[in-house]
Amino acid sequence: MISLNKKQLVVIIISGGILLIPLIAMQFTDEVNWGFLDFVVAAFLLLSTGFLCEFVVRKIKKTSYQLFLIVLIIIVLLTIWIELATGVFSSL
Repeated sequence: MISLNKKQLVVIIISGGILLIPLIAMQFTDEVNWGFLDFVVAAFLLLSTGFLCEFVVRKIKKTSYQLFLIVLIIIVLLTIWIELATGVFSSL
């Protein structure tokens, strides 16, 4: 059985909450049109980012290193998310 600590549970709840935004938006507008695979990829990205940040906080003791690594992880997440949403980098 997998045991989760409180921080990991918070990561799962926040990721699920973020995924609810497009799910709810799809009920009210045709502008948001996510498929099942979109939700799977977004869930993977959000959960892996959250768990990586939690891992950094748990394993790295120096606050400045933690901050640097977490900012780097979030920049990578946003870069991938923007590329998947718009294809801005593949069109260069």
